[in-house]
Amino acid sequence: MEKKVFGRPTTLNEKNFTYCPGCGHGVANRLLAESIEEMGIAGDTIGVCYVGCGGMMYDFFNIDYAFPLHGRSPAVATGIKRVRPDKIVIGYQGDGDLAAIGTAEIIHAATRGENLTVIFVNNGIYGMTGGQMAPTTLIGQNSVTCPGGRDPDYHGKPIRMCEMLAQLDGVCYAERVTIDTPAHIRATKKAIKKGIQNQIDRKGFSIIEVISPCPVQWGLAPCDAYRRIEREVEPFYGLKVFKDIDAEVQA
Repeated sequence: MEKKVFGRPTTLNEKNFTYCPGCGHGVANRLLAESIEEMGIAGDTIGVCYVGCGGMMYDFFNIDYAFPLHGRSPAVATGIKRVRPDKIVIGYQGDGDLAAIGTAEIIHAATRGENLTVIFVNNGIYGMTGGQMAPTTLIGQNSVTCPGGRDPDYHGKPIRMCEMLAQLDGVCYAERVTIDTPAHIRATKKAIKKGIQNQIDRKGFSIIEVISPCPVQWGLAPCDAYRRIEREVEPFYGLKVFKDIDAEVQA
């Protein structure tokens, strides 16, 4: 007798992802869907996505979703959570959304200690709007707005959001992960689950930063984009737990 050991999460509908080939959003969406299903919280979860490539995710999930204006996901998520504190509210944002136009919203939601879980997909560029430089674009990286590569003297240096948010008292958990290898994918899923569990346990604000590829706007084949994460992006940003109040209590 055959035994089914793996299948499509019921938290995803039957529509195929429409992300570009090699895009990391598909992996991140799948890990979130699996986490929600395995934790048995689909009926109590409300997602808040953003204007950008990941903003299409509401079309793939079988859970309720809100779709705020660009950068305003933390503010909308805060409102939803305060009105319905019994629900699990999960924000999903990109680097242009969270680290640029929405910087004020994410900082203040975090410092207030809003009981939210935020998944921050960082591919270091504006993917949907044409490949402009983002706050997280690496030094020397080309984009349509810095075709000669990002110059730290002219454009400034990349921002490290996890390190900054980890300094705020309201943050209970901040970790940077990636999806370039099977081992890292498993670690990313573990981090997402921990961030959700923190919210269930009412510990405060959790952010999981996922380093992700954007092959189209990086001008690379998908396999080369994933290699670039290992060679260039990971060494610059670092994969690390920057804050975990559980570990601090145990220490």
